[in-house]
Amino acid sequence: MDILGETKIDFVGKKNYAFLISAVLAVIGLTAAVLIPMGRANLGVDFAGGVSIQLKFERPVAIDEARKLMESTGYKDSELQEIAGNKLLIRLKKPEGDVRKISENIVNSFAKGFPDNKFTIDSTEEVGPTVGKKLQKDALWAVLISLLGILLYVAWRFELRFGVAAVIATFHDVLAVLGIFYVLNKEINLLIITALLTLAGYSLTDTVVVFDRIRENLRKKTKETLDAMINRSINEVLRRTIVTSSTVLLVLSALLIAGGDVIHDFSLALFIGVIIGTYSSIFVASPIVLLWKKK
Repeated sequence: MDILGETKIDFVGKKNYAFLISAVLAVIGLTAAVLIPMGRANLGVDFAGGVSIQLKFERPVAIDEARKLMESTGYKDSELQEIAGNKLLIRLKKPEGDVRKISENIVNSFAKGFPDNKFTIDSTEEVGPTVGKKLQKDALWAVLISLLGILLYVAWRFELRFGVAAVIATFHDVLAVLGIFYVLNKEINLLIITALLTLAGYSLTDTVVVFDRIRENLRKKTKETLDAMINRSINEVLRRTIVTSSTVLLVLSALLIAGGDVIHDFSLALFIGVIIGTYSSIFVASPIVLLWKKK
């Protein structure tokens, strides 16, 4: 099925507007990347520190009732997650007071709130600021290593200029999503870092498809200008890009609507990232290759 038909959109001609938008997104992302290690962001328990309690019940627990119980106990900012085997993970970010007393208070609240559903305490862990800082460093190294891997892979498969363009586009995507989450005051945790790494992989796939068509058309050595050839290459894969991205967005939309609170922000990060990644493969990566070639 031909959705768009033959298109002749001048993507390269709009590169200056695209670079301006990308610069704004990148500045916001870089600002977030600087402020997050300083603790001036909505950090999750993984990075900010806190306490984690895992309870194992005899029967399944309604997560909504458990949240209401935590709110009535005075822990409105708690994170609750259902785990297989009738287990419930409760996480508190930087709780004030003695951790042992807080744990006892929570356990007593659940004992009173669910008197007919007995439970045992599987584990109680405290994540200190030192561990939180180490996790931040590990997350940063994970992103940097993934970018290095992208550079080496694309440079080996295509050329160095393609590799550099792919890394810049991918880094742009990661920074853009991180910046948007910072502006929205969304919680930054390990799950969001996982989403960013997933996004890097998706963005690379989309970029490689465009690069592959550019390389194929370069080998034909036609008389058209480089600008026209890159435009034609992007237009030739545009339908494929739109169909693929739309399919992924439909799945992520379902997760956003029906996936529950636990994976909501993860799905949102991917949803925003897919849109930005599709944009960058067309308006960021390809024009960078053009500018490099002209130099």
